[in-house]
Amino acid sequence: MQASKDNTELFARSSVPRAVTALAAPTVVSQLITVVYNMADTFFIGQIGDANQVAAVSLCMPMFIFLTGLANLLGIGSASLMARSLGAGEPERARRASALAVYASLLVAVVYGAELYALSPLALPAVGADEATYGFCRDYVFWTIALGAAPTVLSQVLAHLVRAEGYAQEASAGLMLGGLLNIALDPLFIFAFHMEIAGAALATMLSNVAAVAFFLARILRRRKGTAVSLLPRDVQLEGRILREVLLVGLPSCAMNLMGVLSNITLNKLLVFYSNEAVAGIGVAKKVDMLSFAVATGMSQGVLPLIGYNYAAGNVKRMLAAIRVTFLMSLGVAVLSSVLLFTCAGPIVRSFIDDARTVEYGQYFQRVICITGPCISVTMIVITIFQATGHKGRPLLLSLLRKGGLDIPFMFLMNALLGLRGIVWATPIADFLAMAAALCLFLPFRRELQKQLSKA
Repeated sequence: MQASKDNTELFARSSVPRAVTALAAPTVVSQLITVVYNMADTFFIGQIGDANQVAAVSLCMPMFIFLTGLANLLGIGSASLMARSLGAGEPERARRASALAVYASLLVAVVYGAELYALSPLALPAVGADEATYGFCRDYVFWTIALGAAPTVLSQVLAHLVRAEGYAQEASAGLMLGGLLNIALDPLFIFAFHMEIAGAALATMLSNVAAVAFFLARILRRRKGTAVSLLPRDVQLEGRILREVLLVGLPSCAMNLMGVLSNITLNKLLVFYSNEAVAGIGVAKKVDMLSFAVATGMSQGVLPLIGYNYAAGNVKRMLAAIRVTFLMSLGVAVLSSVLLFTCAGPIVRSFIDDARTVEYGQYFQRVICITGPCISVTMIVITIFQATGHKGRPLLLSLLRKGGLDIPFMFLMNALLGLRGIVWATPIADFLAMAAALCLFLPFRRELQKQLSKA
């Protein structure tokens, strides 16, 4: 099945700014909605006024982020391969890549959810849960991971696959449906049904189930006109498809996994000071996800466009897409950082009315948000390498951005400046990762320009 006529036009012939906007804008919006619904849990739980429940959400977040890592491993890897296969005129290879992603994601999500819940008496204390937060953490993990791992991972994987064909609006609509439903269900379960943190977790699980249903209905309705396959017989491992999917998706997965380790390290260091500090960093990190959502949305949105034109040999169009994406993403990132820095106090206070938590939260937010432009540059460079089938360079940058630099700096800054120094590890690590990204990207860009000159 070839890419549709409309999407071939979008990938290959329409103006570059229009193509970038058409692919990136819906993806950015869906990422922002996803962040908002993640923030909704913290916001509505914060209205209870219990810092321990807010801290529990923060402590569980690394384990939930791991699900995004699994989704990115299979979803981004398959989306890149699909886009390049369609650009090279190999639709059957695209179908096999999509089928592999669907069934592999189901398997790994179910195994992860069951194992984590079974090991929660060991896992939860390991991430920082104490006597005051353990019960809340266990309730949250039951609904969002033990029962919710499969729909969470599958909804994100299906969004990547649909986007790989150029249907960015439909991919975003599915994720937005889940996000808006989560926001609507949170107050119902938390307050009306008096479920508190368990209600927020249940709302998250049900919203992801709804997103999966949306994508399945869309794919089945267009089954004769889509390269996304739900047929088990299309799951074939020959032709290096599995290897290609895993190696290309690995950098995004590694970034999430190292993000898990980074967040666990941060929480373990902060819990030594107080649960209010943990709650404060939890709010700040949720708010800062807005900047990360924009960078992620821009980069994931244009991945199919870059991959398609790279495989088709249209270097000029590929370079133009990269240039437009950089300019758009950087501009939005700078504006976001200014907004989050200047409005830190009111934003944090809207989540929880606890003086110490607000004091910590607004300080943490002002420090973290200054990294927005750095994240924007690094994420686009990683995506460029993924879209073109590179493995080593995006993996290196992913490991540098999360885990490789920030964790050592957390311990160093804690030793030097204590509680308020720990959070400075994030901007230091992001700036250094951006510098490394530019050092790797500029030679690659020169290679592409040489190819263009010869052509």
